[in-house]
Amino acid sequence: MVYLKSDQEIELIRISGDLLGRAHAEVAKVIRPGITTLELDKVAETFIRDNGGIPSFKGYNKFPASLCISVNDVVVHGIPGRYELQEGDIISIDCGVQLNGYHSDSAYTYPIGEITTGIRKLLVRTKESLYLGVEKAVEGSRIGDIGYAVQSYVEHFGYSVVRELVGHGVGKSLHESPEVPNYGRRGQGPKLKEGMVLAIEPMVNFGRKGIIQERDGWTIRTADRKPSAHYEHTVAVRKGKPEILTTFKYIEEVTANTNMAIIMNEKTAA
Repeated sequence: MVYLKSDQEIELIRISGDLLGRAHAEVAKVIRPGITTLELDKVAETFIRDNGGIPSFKGYNKFPASLCISVNDVVVHGIPGRYELQEGDIISIDCGVQLNGYHSDSAYTYPIGEITTGIRKLLVRTKESLYLGVEKAVEGSRIGDIGYAVQSYVEHFGYSVVRELVGHGVGKSLHESPEVPNYGRRGQGPKLKEGMVLAIEPMVNFGRKGIIQERDGWTIRTADRKPSAHYEHTVAVRKGKPEILTTFKYIEEVTANTNMAIIMNEKTAA
């Protein structure tokens, strides 16, 4: 069942999303070569709890951490641990916050120091595909319109989108109906209605679309071991124009004077 949210509920999700954005920024402040992914997780959890929130992911289906931290060829659901970030890595950080009974969900992929031009373009284009998908989250469109917008854009550059993992509804529960694939056909799938709140989250592989799951039961890697990028916003479906309820502005404030800003602010890739 799809739950339509009232304006009051959407505002509560926005407030949750603001805390989530600020938690992302706290992590962005300390991302650097040599820091462990477990240290990043502790920063996020402490900040969320200190500000009255609950990490949505911790304990969800027994997931052991507050962040999913996915490095290089890990697509999603990487478990924070002892790995120390290295120059040239890319790191996708996915986080959820529950505040006042409502969840928000967002993800961002960061470069660690200097990365290759090819991987830089992957990050830029994946982020662009997120906003192309978000544009379709309006009343009267269909789920397939979102997926088509993402898929057609990234496949133009030779990338691929993961099929087995999708976006989703979000609200009082972290995962609600409907599912929101990053592929599809225009005009296909459930019709979007005002009051739907969706987590739209392109997961784009540099190489082939195939994935494998590690023995820990969580970590998802690309089958060809090539890098993958992941960006996500929580979005309310409205008439005429979608309403983004999460934010990247705090991340961009933190990274404005670093080489990460190349990824955050670049509008197009050569």
